[in-house]
Amino acid sequence: MNTFLIIVNIAVLLLLIFGLFMMQKKHVSFSKRVFTALGLGIIFGFIIHLIYGTTHKVTAGSIDWFNIVGNGYVKLLQMVVMPLVFISIVGAFTKLKLTKNIGKISFLVIGILLGTTAVAAAIGIGSALGFGLDGIHLDQGTAEAARNQQLQQAVVSVKDVTLPQQILQLLPSNPFQDLTGARPTSTIAVVIFAAFVGIAYLGVKRKDPEHGEFFAKIIDTIYSVTMRIVTMILRLTPYGILAIMTRVTATSDYAAIAKLGKFVIASYVALFVMFVVHLLLLTFANLSPSRYVKKGLPTLTFAFTSRTSAGTLPLTIKSQTKDFGVSEGIANFAGSFGLTIGQNGCAGIYPAMLAVMVAPSTGIDPTSASFIITLILVVAISSLGVAGVGGGATFAALIVLSVMNLPIAIVGLLISVEPLIDMGRTALNVSGAMTAGILTSKATGELEEEIYQQPNIVEA
Repeated sequence: MNTFLIIVNIAVLLLLIFGLFMMQKKHVSFSKRVFTALGLGIIFGFIIHLIYGTTHKVTAGSIDWFNIVGNGYVKLLQMVVMPLVFISIVGAFTKLKLTKNIGKISFLVIGILLGTTAVAAAIGIGSALGFGLDGIHLDQGTAEAARNQQLQQAVVSVKDVTLPQQILQLLPSNPFQDLTGARPTSTIAVVIFAAFVGIAYLGVKRKDPEHGEFFAKIIDTIYSVTMRIVTMILRLTPYGILAIMTRVTATSDYAAIAKLGKFVIASYVALFVMFVVHLLLLTFANLSPSRYVKKGLPTLTFAFTSRTSAGTLPLTIKSQTKDFGVSEGIANFAGSFGLTIGQNGCAGIYPAMLAVMVAPSTGIDPTSASFIITLILVVAISSLGVAGVGGGATFAALIVLSVMNLPIAIVGLLISVEPLIDMGRTALNVSGAMTAGILTSKATGELEEEIYQQPNIVEA
């Protein structure tokens, strides 16, 4: 009987996918198809949850099959991340788009990412204090206890990591290993390696123009093929979002979410306020915030549902270049650095809120100016090297709490609502990266504002 019900659920998903495909055939806009998929996924997943619950064999079996579409799509995006980053950065040199401003671009991108993370930390502190969040009275069940045991082992690897060591981790010692994404900081390492290749190309071009021209043609060809692969994958976005959102709503523990509802609400209030800060920064740069929201929503929606900044990178770059008029080089720098540096949600708001919640248990007044200033600085500095995949926020929280000599047990106590909050955090991370790219492009005079002002999203 269970097998039959699983087949029925699979048939329903396939029917919904067919409906989205017909919308594409009728040339319905990309953004409308994405939001349709989001809505259908929420409804379908919630129906499965109501009928079977989160732990039923039918739910588990159905989601296992749905993951072929959802997780399969994310894996395809992750597949193209490293080739896209490498070839785009090198291509920016061969097309003479980064030769004069590479130092300024890197400084601005990193500065904006770290600066906005400091602001995010302050907002997280304000939200935790404003809602009166308290980590002392949180309950610890079996799952929370098991999680905390894992965290006790994990904290050993991050507790004594110094800032110089964090910076060293960004540098590539084996670029071929980093091209496989073996380390949390592999993306930044690939960016640095690609920049060295680009600078070396400029030297070869001056001394041996023939070889330089030949190399440029090879890079241009590989770039065209890579972008074609990216386009093919991005066309699958509505189907991926449908499957991912179905899984999220079908398997969420709504009782646990309600129990920790105050923390969830406080988190999303802080995330929303920080998103408004992004819009204000764009407004101060004389750019339309409404255009940013409208054209950036499909990318932010995928980041929200998938919970992976790394998997969203092709969409992040596409939105910046095609929809906002950011140059390819800056878009790749901002998107790539944004994966492991200055994540506003995971490395900014979240660890700051947890620190405020547990500070009273050690006799620290979380409202004291010295604590708040120290916490903001620690959060900003510690945001270097946070992985852009699920679990990055936990890693960031462990670093901040350890540096501040605060108990780490609270990280495990929030495991039941972690996926729900992580969705919003990831979307904010991606927004921060896109905002950094747009503002940097504007500051360097490379932003094509006529593209930014266009009302419609460019189809993949």
